[in-house]
Amino acid sequence: MKKFLALLMAAMMLLSVAAGCGNDTPDTIVDDTTTQPDNSTPTPAPTPTPAPAPAPEAEVAELKSLAGKEYGTDYVSLYSEFGADVTIADVIEDEDTGVAYIERDGVRYTLGMDFLSRAMVYNTTVPADGEWETEDDVYADWWRLYITRWNYLLPEVPLYSNEYYDLYNAQIKGVEEYPTNPYWAPADALIDWTSEKEDGSIILGSSTELSGKFRYATFAANSPGSSDLDVQDLIVGLETVATTKEGGYMWNPTVVAAHDETDNDDGTRTYTVKIQEDLVFSDGSPVTAKNYLVSLLTFSTPVAAQAAGKDHMAGMTYVGFEDFNAYTGPGSEAGKKEFSGVRLIDDYTFAVTVAADYLPYFYAITYGGFSAVPTALYLGECDILDDGNGVYLSDEFYAKDGDSYTMAQHIYDGAWNKDNTFPYSGPYTVESWNESDKSVVLVANPNFKGNYEGTKPGIQKVVYKRMVTETQIADFTSGGLDVLAGITGGDETNEAIALADNSNGKYVYTHYSRAGYGKLGFRADFGPVQFVEVRQAIAYCMDRAKFAKDFTGGYGGVVDGPYYSGSWMYKAALADGMMLDAYATSLDSAIAVLEEGGWVYNADGSAYSGSGVRYKKIADAEMQEQDKTFASKDGAYKTVQVGDDWYMPLVLNWYGTSDNTFTDLLMTGFMNNENIINAGFVVQNTIGEFSPMLDELYQAAVYGYYGGVPTYTCFNFATGFTSAAYDYSYNWTIDPAEYDNYSICYVKDQADAYWLQ
Repeated sequence: MKKFLALLMAAMMLLSVAAGCGNDTPDTIVDDTTTQPDNSTPTPAPTPTPAPAPAPEAEVAELKSLAGKEYGTDYVSLYSEFGADVTIADVIEDEDTGVAYIERDGVRYTLGMDFLSRAMVYNTTVPADGEWETEDDVYADWWRLYITRWNYLLPEVPLYSNEYYDLYNAQIKGVEEYPTNPYWAPADALIDWTSEKEDGSIILGSSTELSGKFRYATFAANSPGSSDLDVQDLIVGLETVATTKEGGYMWNPTVVAAHDETDNDDGTRTYTVKIQEDLVFSDGSPVTAKNYLVSLLTFSTPVAAQAAGKDHMAGMTYVGFEDFNAYTGPGSEAGKKEFSGVRLIDDYTFAVTVAADYLPYFYAITYGGFSAVPTALYLGECDILDDGNGVYLSDEFYAKDGDSYTMAQHIYDGAWNKDNTFPYSGPYTVESWNESDKSVVLVANPNFKGNYEGTKPGIQKVVYKRMVTETQIADFTSGGLDVLAGITGGDETNEAIALADNSNGKYVYTHYSRAGYGKLGFRADFGPVQFVEVRQAIAYCMDRAKFAKDFTGGYGGVVDGPYYSGSWMYKAALADGMMLDAYATSLDSAIAVLEEGGWVYNADGSAYSGSGVRYKKIADAEMQEQDKTFASKDGAYKTVQVGDDWYMPLVLNWYGTSDNTFTDLLMTGFMNNENIINAGFVVQNTIGEFSPMLDELYQAAVYGYYGGVPTYTCFNFATGFTSAAYDYSYNWTIDPAEYDNYSICYVKDQADAYWLQ
């Protein structure tokens, strides 16, 4: 079965550029910016021939709740049952709703988010019959169906998509020649810039606080903070497959001396990569083939899983992963010590063999993508060996003290390392980290050979720090910042433009349309927001167009799905008649969907009185424990049991981030919105820092704040589509074994279940 987790293409360079990593969501989370994938191939899809209408006698597969049911016994994923054999030509669309489905043995199955997200990247073979001429055409059609389903389920509510303005100190040179764009942020672009400041520095700021997790920003988490990811991308490099300024992928000639792709008779594919022999780390030590396998091997073991508190499964797409992942050390009763699909050919050559289940793949080049990591960072004195049956780790890596792996702490410390104990492979190294103000100073790596264009850093020092939105202009004009990136909001944008225009050349700016949006996101696997009608009702209650106008000051608008309107596949979907609901503001519509969803009761089980908080009746067999204990933040409204049934209150506990204009607008646009109140909702909130918010979203103490009681279901932050790949396979899984590691919106689409009984 295919397993790829794609939300972090840029971040995944640490383990592997892409599909080969298959282990962490690519959704980078920030206060009001973040990154997610977007493909940049400029070929629009043609309008396909409409599929035949379903036979009138076709039975429609029932959509049932997954609560209280066991995966593998009661149901499995629809994709695991039929996915491998489905082509785009098999899909039937409802002409009125855009709903997609397939028919098998006289049964019509609706295609859910898990199915569509996987088919979008894995089922792109061009059918023999039809009007699809290229894989791009097929991908674009699957993408349109995916966006349509997303728009119906509404796993988050987009509230604004804006124009971005980047404001610069004019002493930073090269900005006009090498500008930023949705795929190329300042942390990427600065390698082409120079600084005329006396110390040759540049000071970057972000509203997202740095945590110090720079070596591997996604360690122990589903999504990285964007600031940590920026620093990671500056210190981890020499990647074999590079992301380009245009948002694409290419083999990196600075690093790769030769590469070969071989399609094997068993359906697998082997990528053999020979690296240049003159690559070195920041301390001058040589970079060898082993350095490209360190993270792949480490984060495919139970030792790293213990260190991170989650199984990152870096090598999941390669032959032999299951056996290697199950191996626990000498004497292990399960698995094998060798990773058979990964080979160390010689000091400068390695090979990986992709399992047949992961092919074909739309972004297949990424299977050969890895970055250089110092061996000692995660392995200490342990070694990577290959006796001819696949690479493996020396026995001491698996040593235990009781039930604990002794190397687990070393791996944990390595992921959080932020000094020069271990060398760096990127264009910069960490000079210092200030724990008190969460700032980091990076200096140019004199031994860095160059990026994919051969460019070496022209700026000698990078300071990256936390900035506060309210005081960012003052900080900028006083010299505390050299770049204000992603300026958004009407007042802030007007102020930035006026500052540059009236500065007599002291400040300059660039601007571009944002590939992303600010949103009200959900932890949608418990409480009221697990129900689609609740999420839809929230959208109907909010005036999204007004919110966007108020926030952007006219420098933006609103979108109806997870897309960048400048992307090639969005343009293709529009040309192909994509149908999306704009959720126009309507209290009546909100009430109608709530009533249809069963929110028609008072707390005692009587019919809803027409005012106050609505309740939904849920059978005991369909209740999760965290739903039985669900309550408003102040405890005034709780799930109650009446007879054999439970009644859940329509309460939204919202965590908003502090020092954030977005949060301020949500106080009136969401929390105290008259439509929200009149529809029967109650919203209660906490305003706090970003890292504690992430812990509440993850329901895990990734940053040390989560208290252990699921409380919050609504969060405001942002997301983007700026990666070279738009791939969300496995981010919508309904398999409990994968869910905690991969889910991004915590939505389990009932359409993705194939019922066994």
